[in-house]
Amino acid sequence: MMAPETVVTVDHNKPNAPPPQQQGGALGWLKINVDYFKTPPGILKIIQLVLGILCMALGSPWYSTWFVIVAVMSFITTLLWSLVFLLSVREALVLPINWVLSELISTTLEAVMYFIAFIVMFSATATYYGRGHGSNVAAAVLGIFNTAAYAASSFLLYKEHKQGSTGQPS
Repeated sequence: MMAPETVVTVDHNKPNAPPPQQQGGALGWLKINVDYFKTPPGILKIIQLVLGILCMALGSPWYSTWFVIVAVMSFITTLLWSLVFLLSVREALVLPINWVLSELISTTLEAVMYFIAFIVMFSATATYYGRGHGSNVAAAVLGIFNTAAYAASSFLLYKEHKQGSTGQPS
């Protein structure tokens, strides 16, 4: 009685493809998109983050807790939106979300809150005369600039929303 014979053929001309789980891993759907930060909305997000850090650092919670709360909340929200664009989350997640409208509402609220916050900060520092309040005045001035940055972002998002864009991939 003869033993069964096994033949193995190896083709050395084809490149070895890694198994599917090694190609992207669990986070294979994420794609780094640095080019977004070269566009006007991306540049505005960088400006908002830098001004937000300065507002948080210069704003003294003793005189205007509202200003610091607005600066921190706006910074966190902008950081999250920046990560959404950096990691291409909008393109990767197919959810029934109108991304443009969501960001428009978020940025408009931040612009309004910063507007109120810098007025509150100016009025709080005007009531305290003496030394050591220069950082609060500087924070309020930077709050004006951040209000303008958020308003500009809102305007760009409004134009995009009016064109019918939802931010979903085509």
